[in-house]
Amino acid sequence: MCRGIIMIQNKYNAVWVSHSSMGDYLRCPRAYYLRNVYRDPRNNHRMTLMQPALALGQAVHEVIEALSVLPVGERLKRPLLDAFDRVWLRVSGEKGGFSNSEEELAYKTRGKNMLSRVMKHPGPLGRKATKIKESLPNFFLSEEDNIILCGKIDWLEYDEETDSIYVLDFKTGKMDERPDSLQLPIYYLLAKACQKRPVVGVRYWYIDRDDSPVDMPMPDENEGRKRILEVAKMIALARKLERFVCSKKDGCAACKPMEAIKLGKGKYVGESEFHQDIYIV
Repeated sequence: MCRGIIMIQNKYNAVWVSHSSMGDYLRCPRAYYLRNVYRDPRNNHRMTLMQPALALGQAVHEVIEALSVLPVGERLKRPLLDAFDRVWLRVSGEKGGFSNSEEELAYKTRGKNMLSRVMKHPGPLGRKATKIKESLPNFFLSEEDNIILCGKIDWLEYDEETDSIYVLDFKTGKMDERPDSLQLPIYYLLAKACQKRPVVGVRYWYIDRDDSPVDMPMPDENEGRKRILEVAKMIALARKLERFVCSKKDGCAACKPMEAIKLGKGKYVGESEFHQDIYIV
């Protein structure tokens, strides 16, 4: 269990926040509600919208993540493209939000190119790694406010000489992460709270274009915690007041598709590993 979780009894009524849920809230409080709070009264499941970019990211991440539990010498002996083909079956066609076979082929080709790049330039994937024991790392960001920070880190590279780790996040999109993104500060705090080794570096790897990871500035722990807690408290207050309002009168690009699903206008295509109902619009 991560250091900092003392008030176990509060774990079940705490406000849980993550990089994705905070991103939802900052884009649109109504979208946050529809993705993270609302449950379908028919089965008590949350709902999520599947889109091609999300399907691509999930498939590539699943193939790479499976390597971390293998011995270093065994990781790239397995044909990653074969594994990708198997994983892709779960997001093929409308299950991945693809509108036609040409669109699906374009995304699948991008995924294969990313994994081919990783096989040619394994970098940290060819070195030792470690994992956090919890399937969903988490710790109390604020016991006073009853807020838990959680999230899954893509890869933790282990430096045996210094007994330290590097946080690595794989990027499958074409756009750079924003400089003010909370992602690396969140992962830094999670890695520090949920395992004992010091965190000495944070990196992004844009595998759609780069042969190696990009070193990013180390997050300032106090400043990062302050920024994260500020957003988390906004979410906690919104949940307490049950007030989740879009800034646009007629809804925005983030909440309108989710509203359509809530109104029964989406098409159900499956269930996620977190028991969310997956829809396309």
